[in-house]
Amino acid sequence: MELPSLAFAVWMFISFYGPLYGYPNGKVREVCESMMPHHGSSPRSSPEHIITVNRTEFKPGDKIEVNLSGPDFEGFFIQARNAEKWDSPAVGSFVLADQKISQLLTCGHTKNSAVSHTSKAKKKFVKVYWIAPGDAPKHVQFLATVVKKYRTFWVKIPSAIVSQPNAPSPTTPFHKTSEPVSTSHPISYLTKPFNASGCGNTKFCVRNPSSCDPESASCFFLSFQKEKTSVLIEMSGPSEGYLAFAFSHDQWMGDDDAYLCVNEDHHVSISTAYLKERSPPVLDSETALEDVSWRLADGVLQCSFRRDIHLAARKGRFNLDASYYIFLADGEASEGGLIHKHHRQPLITSGTYTITGLPQDIGGSRSPQLIKAHGALMFVAWVTTVSIGVIVARFFKPVWSHSYLFGKEMWFQVHRMLMLTTVMLTSISFVLPFIYRGGWSKQAGFHPYLGCTVMALTIFQPLMAGFRPAPHAPRRQLFNWFHWSTGTTARILAVVTVFLGMDLPALDLPDPWDTYTMFGFVAWHVGIDVLLEIHSYCLIRKVEVIEDDRIQILQSLTSAEAEASHHFGHLFKQIVLTIYVCGNIVFLIVFLVAIDQI
Repeated sequence: MELPSLAFAVWMFISFYGPLYGYPNGKVREVCESMMPHHGSSPRSSPEHIITVNRTEFKPGDKIEVNLSGPDFEGFFIQARNAEKWDSPAVGSFVLADQKISQLLTCGHTKNSAVSHTSKAKKKFVKVYWIAPGDAPKHVQFLATVVKKYRTFWVKIPSAIVSQPNAPSPTTPFHKTSEPVSTSHPISYLTKPFNASGCGNTKFCVRNPSSCDPESASCFFLSFQKEKTSVLIEMSGPSEGYLAFAFSHDQWMGDDDAYLCVNEDHHVSISTAYLKERSPPVLDSETALEDVSWRLADGVLQCSFRRDIHLAARKGRFNLDASYYIFLADGEASEGGLIHKHHRQPLITSGTYTITGLPQDIGGSRSPQLIKAHGALMFVAWVTTVSIGVIVARFFKPVWSHSYLFGKEMWFQVHRMLMLTTVMLTSISFVLPFIYRGGWSKQAGFHPYLGCTVMALTIFQPLMAGFRPAPHAPRRQLFNWFHWSTGTTARILAVVTVFLGMDLPALDLPDPWDTYTMFGFVAWHVGIDVLLEIHSYCLIRKVEVIEDDRIQILQSLTSAEAEASHHFGHLFKQIVLTIYVCGNIVFLIVFLVAIDQI
């Protein structure tokens, strides 16, 4: 949305925009055992940092000073372990020297058995104290994982061994820095864009928009081609940050098998990840991919790799001969390859598919069906039925004053029918997002709050109308004022709510087209309203005003208007109403088509 007055409100949800993975707050209990950051790259060898101790001998209950130092680093993780068995649980507990830069963590069943950073602020030196437990092993070694940048880190940097008095020499040789677990794979470079030939015949394709050309900068493309016991996967799209797809058992993020292609300073890294519930993805330290290649050209990111159909020993990797929903997402990546939350809803297939089965060429939707229905019903209610109902009540009392429908004046019956339709459509539409989300959405900004307000006013209007006083009752004027003010407030808030909802990730109509089109509808409605007001005013001015009865005539404007417009005014208003209804239907169809194509 380019219009600043609405852009600020609509994009309030960006305040929730943040990294999808990484632990800048240091709460890294997930890596207590491996000490390996889930950053999707290999640890470096030849560490730049050192971990030192102030003594090499200890007894249970002793306090040992442990220091980590070196060039600027952002994150760290320190544990004490049995020097003869590094894969054993953490030993002893720590006491902090500076709570601003370090915090205590509990690994396994031992409280305060690890220390990590509190933020990603750069630091050169960390000091902590280790308390030796009563059941400490004979030889202890302190290990540190140090993160310089997101994808630049070292794992299990060792200190000197500290031993209990008179302990025999370690039974295994002194540990050196652990060899990094390789996550790299041979890289090649694609020489040309992907193409859609074979889609639906020899390979399974997902495209957005449907049937788009993967050579186009506006096409998101994903293909799977079975080759004996493996699958060749191609993915491309207009992304300067990252592209990702995932296999899922349902249409919700969580417990999914994910694959990411991330643009890191004009170099693409390709990795696998596991999505647990709605938490940040956990990148694998070891790769299951082969024949990796990529290309960056003209703002389009392309990556290709091969994966075995069955990976029984790989945690989080799904077998590719089963049926899954397919997700396709894109977003931004910051320095070092750190990806951020996708700013719009991922594309999700409408059903489950087996990519190694019958080849198909399918699309998907970036908006759930319930949210689409919510938007469509709200557009019908607040673009069409309520707008026409208001125009009829405001300007067509004198036109249809002698026409009756089911025993009531026609203008009133038409107005009541349209308004009750608005109440019904709004009520149905109101509950759909709650059904979809299973509760309140915390990431929709002001939209749900305004929506609840509009719903309350929508229900209040017909309830208030049920207690309408008689036409000449003393309180009728007060009722008219409340009825008008409540309805006008509901309509204004509904328009604002629609503006905010059009660009939320769950719907996300094309921008800025949606904003300009909605402004066009508002201008259309206000223009017709002003035209009819001017027409009524001109007719009244034509009424012969008798000086002695001026006050009486001005108090009977409705009758005067009806009399003056008998020959021309009624016909003009009916023509304007016909044009207005047709225009409203055009705006409605445009919005409904846009929702259907998401």
